[in-house]
Amino acid sequence: MKKNLKTSTLCVQAGWEPKNGEPRVLPIVQSTTFKYDNTEEMAQLFDLKKEGYFYSRLQNPTNDAVAKKIATLEGGIGAVLTSSGQAANFFAIFNICEAGDHVVASNEIYGGTYNLFGVTLKKLGIECTFVNQDATEEELSAAFRPNTKLMFGETISNPGCNVLDIEKFARVAHAHGVPLVVDNTFATPVNCRPFEWGCDIVTHSTTKYMDGHATQVGGVVVDSGNFDWDAHADKFPGLCTPDESYHGLTYTKAFGKMGYITKLVAQLMRDLGSIPGPQNSFLLNLGLETLHLRMPQHCRNAQRIAEFLSADNRVAWVHYAGLPTDPNHAKAQKYLPNGSCGVMAFGLKGDRETAIKFMDSLQLIAIVTHVADARTCVLHPASHTHRQLSDEQLREAGIAHDLIRLSVGIEDADDLLDDIKQALDKI
Repeated sequence: MKKNLKTSTLCVQAGWEPKNGEPRVLPIVQSTTFKYDNTEEMAQLFDLKKEGYFYSRLQNPTNDAVAKKIATLEGGIGAVLTSSGQAANFFAIFNICEAGDHVVASNEIYGGTYNLFGVTLKKLGIECTFVNQDATEEELSAAFRPNTKLMFGETISNPGCNVLDIEKFARVAHAHGVPLVVDNTFATPVNCRPFEWGCDIVTHSTTKYMDGHATQVGGVVVDSGNFDWDAHADKFPGLCTPDESYHGLTYTKAFGKMGYITKLVAQLMRDLGSIPGPQNSFLLNLGLETLHLRMPQHCRNAQRIAEFLSADNRVAWVHYAGLPTDPNHAKAQKYLPNGSCGVMAFGLKGDRETAIKFMDSLQLIAIVTHVADARTCVLHPASHTHRQLSDEQLREAGIAHDLIRLSVGIEDADDLLDDIKQALDKI
């Protein structure tokens, strides 16, 4: 495909490049397995000496075409689709971490990811230190240990909607010889490409804006190809020393910049699965084809609603980076000049019951355990997504008891405002 194409063109055409006589639209290769004419060809595939498909738990043509599109959108060298955003974050970390290792993560991350890092990974022997993402570089550096293997943050935090200073996090991570992993779900590559600011690995829950229609659950891990694993070989033996399960093959030596992605597929997908079905990837691709059209509409609608809420005397506070008064506005101007996303956080004057009364009074806007799709929806994180966290953990994660997460869709903004106004009138 021609180089230097614009994002809108890549959304529509990247990934699947049909040859003469092939389907114009990405085909669904709904097959678990693939046929070969002789034993040696199959053996070469199992030894990673030849490229090709043999079992969809590792690779599938439909999945790979969509992964290629997302890698191209992010400016990466390769990507792997997973069965969920949670799986993507797990694989991104577990691909370079093992028992006895340590990671540093922003405390302002999605509740499920917070639990993954703070509870589940701990059971596997991987410890996490959570840091305030607005801390100084010196304070962030103090969280690192000799066994720290990566740093993690979200471009726009879920649900607090705070913007990560990607360059600052990248400087700190690289000063300690580890990669920066950024979850770019809310911004999408339409509004931010973290690799351009020093990030090394990007993850997404493709369930959200990339799909846009709430029709499939999925995730993706994208590698920039910029981190020099061999320069820090002692920290990353899984990539830089022989893998006995592949006859002593060393990923960085055998595959160069593609070592990280190859290991993720050949080792983790082989052993742990978590691939999406080809049908899901097909649906994801349909969503990606309109991503560049939907994101500006999400942002326009959200800006209008944020401005209304910030001016209403029944609203205690609003967090939306598009507001000039928002603490994140300057960072948004730097990292997200075309808009952030359709998600905002706000609180109402009153107590927890006030928030619940407001949400229960909405008629057009639905209460759902989802975010970032075409339909406007609302959630109370302390009662829902972050329900398992203690009061202390909620404070550490920046989740106030009155915080309402509003995900603004692509409907008519006047209709959405009318629904919000009538619900406010009932509290």
